Amino acid sequence: MPRQTLSVLGSTGSIGVQTLEIVRQRPEDYDVYALSAHRNVALLAAQTASVQPKVVVLTDLAAYKEAVKDPAFSSVRVLFGPDGLDEIAAAPEADTIVAAIVGVAGMQSVAVAARAGKRIALANKETLVVGGRWIMDLVSTHGATLLPVDSEHSAIFQVLQGEPAHRVAKLILTASGGPFRTREASFDDIRPEDALRHPNWEMGAKITIDSATLMNKGLEVIEARWLFDVHPDQIEVVVHPPSVIHSMVEFVDGSTKAQLGPPSMLVPIQYALTWPDRTPANHPRVDWTKPTQWSFSPPDLTRFPCLSLAFQALRQSDEAPGVLNAANEVAVAAFLRGEIRFTDIPRWVERALTKFSAVKAGNLSDMLEVDQSVRTYLSEPAT
Repeated sequence: MPRQTLSVLGSTGSIGVQTLEIVRQRPEDYDVYALSAHRNVALLAAQTASVQPKVVVLTDLAAYKEAVKDPAFSSVRVLFGPDGLDEIAAAPEADTIVAAIVGVAGMQSVAVAARAGKRIALANKETLVVGGRWIMDLVSTHGATLLPVDSEHSAIFQVLQGEPAHRVAKLILTASGGPFRTREASFDDIRPEDALRHPNWEMGAKITIDSATLMNKGLEVIEARWLFDVHPDQIEVVVHPPSVIHSMVEFVDGSTKAQLGPPSMLVPIQYALTWPDRTPANHPRVDWTKPTQWSFSPPDLTRFPCLSLAFQALRQSDEAPGVLNAANEVAVAAFLRGEIRFTDIPRWVERALTKFSAVKAGNLSDMLEVDQSVRTYLSEPAT
């Protein structure tokens, strides 16, 4: 494949760290133009020494002031804040933007990269959850390329290679079911430390809680609707505890194709970087010689209402998923602080969807205003 130059936005997070692991495995394929972090100056310094970017960006002011005085960054330009992110997202020196900033904070740089016609490896869920139609229009208008990094969406993307859209009957997203799939005790008694024990994946706290409530799968449903331009009725979720089948596509003739692999993000990250090619890698493999059993079951929407709330938001309006996302972030943070119960998370989300049912947003500024309004509304404890 042709040599690529990357800018990794969110390089100190899980996806960013694994992206740079791939870069170090195949230095003949990649250069790194820029890295960004929020406040982890120490890890950013180590990454700078390892992959030698030309530019780094810090979005926390105290971390930026620390970095400009740090000898570890003496050979690079150190930029600050959203303006710095915009600069590296559009810089002509980079071919591919790895969009791995968590939350709505990552939307602006994705939009800038799309306007610049970049190849975007998208690991930021909120970009399409909050601004799906708007972002996809930008990608189309400016000739950008949007490639999914989430394992489920990467699986569907890989399965669809060579398959025209009219052949697709249904997208089937698989879910591990999280740590409470078989729990018989009351969900009211779940503690944060219980919800943070995921059976298959090692992830950050927020996404781990989302997996426990199945909201993570709901957000992926919304992403899939925009990535693959399908109606919500063409998206289905099934619980598959081993997390080996990452997702499937059912075609109009009744055939189903799936992408399989171990629960590792290295494969989908690398595929987003190398598409339409594949390159050798020492990533984990499934041992097909070992006896194994796979099971599938429908999600229990009574015990996990967040998934049905995501479908509700998707059908409600283009703006409702942004309301759902903001409310969920506030509720999850409150749960992790011990301020509300696990079962209050969907209640807070439903309350926000009802309150903001008529909201409209035509651009990024409007979307961010809606996001902030939801957060303000939920800033007081639920009654």
